[in-house]
Amino acid sequence: MRILFLFLLIILSANNNLLLSQTGKSYIINRHESVYIPLGKISFADSIVSFKIGKPTPYTKYQDSSQALDEPNYRSYDKPDYVSLGCKGTLTVAFKDNGFMNLKGNDLYIFEVGPSKEAAKIEVSENGEDWIFAGNISGGKSIIDLEDQNISTKKVFYYVRIIDQKAVCKSKTAGADIDAIGAINCVIRLTVNTEILFKYDEYKLQKSADSILATLITKIKKIDKATILVDGHTDSDGEESYNLDLSDKRSHSVAQRLKLLLQSNPNYDYLINSYGETKPRVSNNSYENKQLNRRVEITILPPLSYYESIE
Repeated sequence: MRILFLFLLIILSANNNLLLSQTGKSYIINRHESVYIPLGKISFADSIVSFKIGKPTPYTKYQDSSQALDEPNYRSYDKPDYVSLGCKGTLTVAFKDNGFMNLKGNDLYIFEVGPSKEAAKIEVSENGEDWIFAGNISGGKSIIDLEDQNISTKKVFYYVRIIDQKAVCKSKTAGADIDAIGAINCVIRLTVNTEILFKYDEYKLQKSADSILATLITKIKKIDKATILVDGHTDSDGEESYNLDLSDKRSHSVAQRLKLLLQSNPNYDYLINSYGETKPRVSNNSYENKQLNRRVEITILPPLSYYESIE
């Protein structure tokens, strides 16, 4: 009986370790709530683009903008583990290793901390120059769903701008208090020109393709469980049906090579789309533009099981 008990204990311990190793992670918001980030610690803003502190300003010790980067680490109101924006202050951050998209469910979570939940305006950008209003956080609501603003489901965003709305200006931590910015619908995208992967009019990958895909493989291996989306595209030269078939064969070739490089890990789901010439990035009116349209897009998404869980 004792041997059986020890055997069961070892199995339970192994299963717990397996569960703990999964990338997805729940982050505590307060005593009663948490937010689940499917791709875990890689999903957080990791670079400060700019910080324009508002007036009145918070105490100096709460002005360190780097406290808004990476995973949340808020302990208590008196500990400067967050940055206070000041009245009407603006903080702009970037996601260097990943981006985020308007996908199913909520897309961003702003970890606004402290006893007072100050209002702030949230904007997002693909390039750090052209900004789109994404929503407001206020009264403890820190979730952003890009669908609420009818934002494109095709674009990948890499920048977030937070603008304080002057809710609390007379305080040692004046302005919104930001501990972290997390991408719930975190994605990693690699767009590859097909000339690099394939010879003209062929779908068998060249040997040099592995060195291109290796960069992505390194990033994928940091994630225990994910969906790998492979989209194939061509230019408009030739028959439409032929282009659709070619893009299908090429996208399947890329997916098969990724499976091989990832040693057929069952924790990765694969989705393959073939678009042929139907979704050009730019007009097919020049040789250079046609090169841009001949591409394979590989996007790493949260696992299918996550989206099934929120239905």
